[in-house]
Amino acid sequence: MRTSTPRLPPMRDDELDAEQAEIVGEFKRLGGDFAVSRAFVRHPVALRAFRTWATYVMSDKNPLPPREREILALRTAWRVKSGYEWSRHVLFARRAGVRDEEMQALKRPLAEGDWSARDAALIEAADVLVKDFFVPDDIWKKLAAQLDERQCMDAIFVVGHFVLLAMFLNTAGVPIDEDVTLDPELDGRGG
Repeated sequence: MRTSTPRLPPMRDDELDAEQAEIVGEFKRLGGDFAVSRAFVRHPVALRAFRTWATYVMSDKNPLPPREREILALRTAWRVKSGYEWSRHVLFARRAGVRDEEMQALKRPLAEGDWSARDAALIEAADVLVKDFFVPDDIWKKLAAQLDERQCMDAIFVVGHFVLLAMFLNTAGVPIDEDVTLDPELDGRGG
């Protein structure tokens, strides 16, 4: 969270036009009626396009296992200071098999965690992508030793997805959903 006052607050049911109500209805049916979609629905065309991409990035159509997608999502959320992404993905990560101590380790330098070579390669890739939008040769070599070509591409795509989404969430000031808790270390609203 970066701002106390939402700039693009989630829309209530009584504010939705017919097209927006249809989209929100789809999210409700899927159990994904969250503040992010309620804020994003202000731009229905963009939300529909984004949803297609997000569904690929975070679904089983992506060849990265769910646990690895969540490691990338959380590390990226932490690096870009997206309190919304972090709070929402803690639940998803637990369901995907990421342990609480691993989530805490994702907040710290890589060397402080007890990571497998594969997990470490993913975390290093996320770090450099967020920092420099590029994976240097030494880290690419580690990543490519652990993942096949498509999985390497998807690791980049997952990080990029969460960077893009964080830009929207942080700037729009989308509030944390009531069913999750904001990590106090990601509360950047000031005083």
